Amino acid sequence: MEFEELQRVIEAILFAAGERIDIARLAASLETDPAEVEKAADALADEYAFQRRGIRILKLEKGYQMVSSGEMADYVTKTLETRKPPKLSSSQLETLTIIAYYQPATKAMVEQIRGVDSAYSVAALLNKKLIEEAGRLNVPGRPIQYKTTPDFLRTFGLTSLEELPPIDKITFGEPIEVPEKPSGEEG
Repeated sequence: MEFEELQRVIEAILFAAGERIDIARLAASLETDPAEVEKAADALADEYAFQRRGIRILKLEKGYQMVSSGEMADYVTKTLETRKPPKLSSSQLETLTIIAYYQPATKAMVEQIRGVDSAYSVAALLNKKLIEEAGRLNVPGRPIQYKTTPDFLRTFGLTSLEELPPIDKITFGEPIEVPEKPSGEEG
């Protein structure tokens, strides 16, 4: 398949899909090398950005998605008022942050870090499609593990999880050092 035709086909698929499509899936359906698909999609994305088109092609982890340009957000929002980005409460945002940094994470891990029940927040994030199940932990009770979704990346304007700002992570299983009190203090 010629390069320009490959770009047109990718463009059509991404437009019709309305969601992220993996490079491997595109390559398999187009019977071409994943590197060629990536090269064609990247060139198409660059062309859209250079021409300042109303739509963009985003690379999200190992796939691509066609989205509206950020410059057009006000117009799109005004026209499609029912499609607003998900509103997150502070507890949902805390839960989402923990899952994003520690994924795959269980509800128990989230609750251990937050110190409160997080069942409602986890359910709300699942409903908003910002997290998804990522299998079960191989321990008694087999708790569900959660990870972020491509919707999470898109909502926060990230292309991959590596773009998350660095944090000091809590290491589980290590004792916490408590500084000794100076002599003469009661506690």
